[in-house]
This record gives sequence, C-alpha cells and structure tokens, in this order.
Amino acid sequence: MSELDNIFNRKNTNSYKWDFLKERFGNDDILPLWVADMDFKSPEEVLKKMEEISINGFFGYTFKNDNFYNSIINWIYRKHKWKIEKENIFTTHGVVNGLSAAINALTNENNKIIIQTPVYYPFFHVIENNKREIVRNPLIIENGEYKIDFDNLNKIIDDKTKIFILCSPHNPVGRVWNKNELDQIADFVLKNNLILLSDEIHADLIFKTHKHIPIANISKDIANKTITFMAPSKTFNLPGLETSFAIIENEEYIEKFNNTINAWSIGGNNIYGIFATQTAYNHGGKWLKDVLDYIHENYIYLKEFFSKNMPQIETYPLEGTYLMWINCNKLNMSNEELDKFFIEEVKVGLNPGHIFGEEGNGFQRINIACPRKNLEIFANNFLKAIQH
Repeated sequence: MSELDNIFNRKNTNSYKWDFLKERFGNDDILPLWVADMDFKSPEEVLKKMEEISINGFFGYTFKNDNFYNSIINWIYRKHKWKIEKENIFTTHGVVNGLSAAINALTNENNKIIIQTPVYYPFFHVIENNKREIVRNPLIIENGEYKIDFDNLNKIIDDKTKIFILCSPHNPVGRVWNKNELDQIADFVLKNNLILLSDEIHADLIFKTHKHIPIANISKDIANKTITFMAPSKTFNLPGLETSFAIIENEEYIEKFNNTINAWSIGGNNIYGIFATQTAYNHGGKWLKDVLDYIHENYIYLKEFFSKNMPQIETYPLEGTYLMWINCNKLNMSNEELDKFFIEEVKVGLNPGHIFGEEGNGFQRINIACPRKNLEIFANNFLKAIQH
C-alpha cells in the first residue's frame, strides 16, 4: 500500500475543494473531484520547512534572495534543459494575475486575443475583464486525440489580434504539445508579430511517454516574443501559498510587465510561499516521481473501468496534468441535466465541461490526484447511476 493511498480529512480547513461544496454544487454531501489541487500532502521536506518557520515565530517582512531564484533556475534546467537567468524571473501571486498584468501591459482595450478551446476557463475572464476580445481557435479531435487546427488559425487573425495564449500542457484535454506542434505555433506567432503568453503551470506533471518542451526554449526568436508562466503550485500541491513567476527575455516586455505588477502591487510573496518554492524545487524530485506514477495508475484504472463497464463514456489519452477529460454526450443529457446527474445521482463534484467553452458541452473534467479509493467510489457510483 502506498502512502498516497491515505485518505485525510480536509474538511473544516477552509479548503475551497472540500469546504465550498454547498456554495458551488448546492450539496456538501458529495465527493469533490473538481478544483485542481491534490489530495496528497506536499513533500515532507516542505512540511518540515513550514514547521520550522512557524516554530521560529517571526513573520516579518521578507524578500527573495539568490537561493530562491537559483532553486527555480536549477529546477527548470534539470527538468526541461532550459537555461534561464535571475533577471528574467518575475514573481506574481498566481498565473492568472500574471496573465492579466501581461495583457494590460502589452495590449490596448478591444485588441484581440487567441485562445484554443476547450481551455482553462479563467482565460475567458482575464480577457473579458480587461476589455479585450476573445478569438477562439477550437481544438479538433482526430482519431481520438485533440489537435491544433492550424488551418483555422490563419483564417481568424487580423490586425487587431495581438496575443496568442498557449496552454501547455493543455488543460483540460491533457495534451502535451510535441516539437512539431510547438514549431508551428512559433512560426505562426513570428509570422504575424504576435505576443505569446504560454501558461506552463502543469509543465512538471508529464507522464513517462511524453516530454514537456518550453516553447521559449525552441529558438531565440520565439523566446523574444514569449512570456512563460510557471509555478510550483500544481507540481507540489502548493496553490494556497500563491507563489508563481513569469519568465521574460524581451527587454520591452520586461519593462512594461514590471511597471504593471509594481503598479498593481502583485510582485511580492509571503514567507511561506518563498521557502516552500525553494525547498520543493531543491528536494521534491523523488516525491514528484512517486506522485506521477500514482496518478498515471489512477488514469489507467478509470480508463479501463470506463472501457469495460461504460463504453459510452469516451476518454482521451492523458499525456500530462492530473485532469482527466471525459465525453458524456452519449448519455444524451443537456449540460444542465448532466451537471445535476453527477451531483444528485453520482454524488460527486466535477468541473462541468461547458465552463471551458462550448466545445466542452457534454464533457466533464475529473481531478484524479487523489487516493485510489475515492476514484473507486466515484466509478462505482457512476456505474450504478447509469444502470438505475
């Protein structure tokens, strides 16, 4: 039995995932497999560092020294063979407010921004709330796999289009874009003089058969047009510590982005986030390997369960992230009926596919970073509800 099989009581901890069920789903007596945090404790080294800080008893103003930046630099080189420098790293409280800052810094109101749907739903909000226009380039499904529609990209661009937001790996469909796909994206961005905002928050959550390639590491030309957003939050289950960072090489982008995060006062980080980031990147490699192996086994379990018992539920190859994307359209339910079905009949809280764009109608997203027992409960409840 793995330590990752342990089920911990996370209720009454102000957990958005576990304590916000009544507000989100109208029912707090359901199993939460939705918002993207893990039901695994963070690496032991991180827990010890957090305890050490607490015992010390001082929570005064703090700063990020070279140890913090070097932990990021060394991790990214070890994992992705991408050499970055301290002067290219800019911290924010999260990837979404980093995206918002970049959009504000580098575009004007009513400029257009390309996203590839179905996609992480805050992308919609961060564009619309900043009074920019969404341009959708829906992903296409070929032979049971999601792919980028490069032909359509060339049809939807015009002079008002200024930014391409890349989700890499892609949330919610679980694709890890390969070198050929990234080369084509880079060519499109360079040909049309766009700015590329690359959300790579799931970059470290890649299964053995695939490899994440930071798009800014493909060439100097695309690096000069890219702002890459990363964080330890998904990798080591630290989202509540609100510590993320942007990697920028273009001097003009650096100046404008810096001016914006300084104006908004979102560049600082708390003492826990700083030391958790540093400790996780320095010592969390073994923990991450074990977690990835476990999550992949969870994926295989659910995939095989659906295939054997519910072939009408379509799954897609999960190459990265811990978010499984399932097609429930053969159940012949509307979005509203499907959402109600999972809450009231299956007794589970999932992320409904339609919030990721209309291309997600009839789909659901499952967070599989949890003990296997929880997935067994979900799968068996799902089967019974369908057979009822």
